[in-house]
Amino acid sequence: MKDLLKNTLMETLGMDVIHAAPERVEIRMPVDSRTHQPMGFLHGGASVALAESAASIGAYLNIDSTQHQIFGIEINANHIKSVRQGEVTGIATPVHIGRNTMVWEIQIESEDHETISVSRCTIGVIPVKNTK
Repeated sequence: MKDLLKNTLMETLGMDVIHAAPERVEIRMPVDSRTHQPMGFLHGGASVALAESAASIGAYLNIDSTQHQIFGIEINANHIKSVRQGEVTGIATPVHIGRNTMVWEIQIESEDHETISVSRCTIGVIPVKNTK
């Protein structure tokens, strides 16, 4: 999995996949200069990037990647609380695993297990185009 993250947004933001299974994905991300907004708090966009990354990995683990590709279609986020330092963890679980779409719920927690953000992400599943 680490090789897949090379030269990606996930690597740039310091994300680390802790657990990846078709029914649950956990990714840790530092709260530091890479993920801060100008006032020194965790940037909401960094939280959304963490949420979509976790949902996308979960979706990928639920498909046959030789037959299908996945793409984020929609994501929303409610930012409940913020943090200035430490790490946050995104925990993604599926709400719906379908043939053409998946819906994932992602909770982002602080190191103290306080809810920082809650997101819902819809993933599209499309067939791989045969280029022959």
